[in-house]
Amino acid sequence: MKYSIVIRAYNEEKHIGRLLEGIRHQTLKDAEIILVDSGSSDSTIAIAESFGARIIRIPPSEFTFGRSLNFGLRSATREFVVIASAHVYPVYPDWLESLLRPFENDNIALTYGQQRGPESAKFSEQQIFHQWYPDVSKPKQETAFCNNANAAIRKSLWEKNPYDETLTGLEDIAWAKLAKEQGYDITYVAEAEVVHVHNETPRGVFDRYRREAMAFKRIYPESHFNIYDFARLTTMNILSDLWHAARERVLWKNLASILWFRFMQFHGTRMGYRETSLITPQLRETFYYARERKTFAPGASAGEKDGKKRDMERIRYNE
Repeated sequence: MKYSIVIRAYNEEKHIGRLLEGIRHQTLKDAEIILVDSGSSDSTIAIAESFGARIIRIPPSEFTFGRSLNFGLRSATREFVVIASAHVYPVYPDWLESLLRPFENDNIALTYGQQRGPESAKFSEQQIFHQWYPDVSKPKQETAFCNNANAAIRKSLWEKNPYDETLTGLEDIAWAKLAKEQGYDITYVAEAEVVHVHNETPRGVFDRYRREAMAFKRIYPESHFNIYDFARLTTMNILSDLWHAARERVLWKNLASILWFRFMQFHGTRMGYRETSLITPQLRETFYYARERKTFAPGASAGEKDGKKRDMERIRYNE
C-alpha cells in the first residue's frame, strides 16, 4: 500500500526524532514523509531532513491546524495519508499497517488509533486517554470523534472536502462529521497505538480546552456548557481521578495535578463556549505558540502498565 505521512511541527527537536525512528521500524516501508513546519527555530527541520522528510514551510502568522494539514495533504502524492503529531511515537512496528488496513473497505474515510501517555503524563491526562481510546477497536464508529495526532484519511476525499482552516482546533472532528454525513465510515483501531507526550502547564491545559471548546461550538452550534456543567463535570472527574489514583496507590503524588488539571480543563471549556472562534493575533500566539513543552523520561506506555499483551515485540528506541 502506497502512503504518505504528514507531520505538523513547531520546535519539536526533543520529540520528532523518536517518531521518525519509529517510522523506520514499521512493517510497512517506503513512506513518503512530509513535515509541515510553522517557523521552528530549533533543530526540528535538520532532524527531519536527516530522516529523509520533505519540508513544507508555513508562516507562523498563517498557521491554523487545518491550514497546516491542507498544506501537507496538497503536497502528498499518495492516496492514503497518515497524520501524526510531532510529539507522538509508535509503540509497535505494525502501527502503520494496523492504521491503514481498514482502507481495504472502500467506505472507510478515516481511521484513528489508540493513544497513551508516557510515564511523565499527568494522571488525569492518562484517564482521558483511557476514556477516549479504549483497548477494543470499533470498525464502524457511531460518532465523528477522532484525533489527528494519530490518524489516516483518503486523499481523494480530502480533495473534495479540505480541512476547515478557520477553526481553532477539532478540524479532525469537523472533517469526520462531514464524511459521515456523506455516507462514509470512521474506524477506531486500538492496535495502532502511539505514546502522546503532553507535558503542559496549567495555563497550557486551559488554553487547549478553551480553543477546542470554541471550535466545538462552531461545529455543533446546538451544544452548550454552562456554570452547572462546569461544576458538575469538574467535581465528577476530580472524584473519579482521586478514586482511581487511590486504587493504584499513587494518590498523594498526583493529588495536586488532579485538582488543577480538571479545574483548568473545564474552566477552559466554559470560557471557550462563551467566545467566538475568530482568531486574533493574540489568540494565535496563545493557542499555537506557547513555549512550555518539556522533555520527558522515556518509559512504558500505559497500555503496558495495564498488562495489555500483544504477540509482537515493542519497538526498542535508542535512548
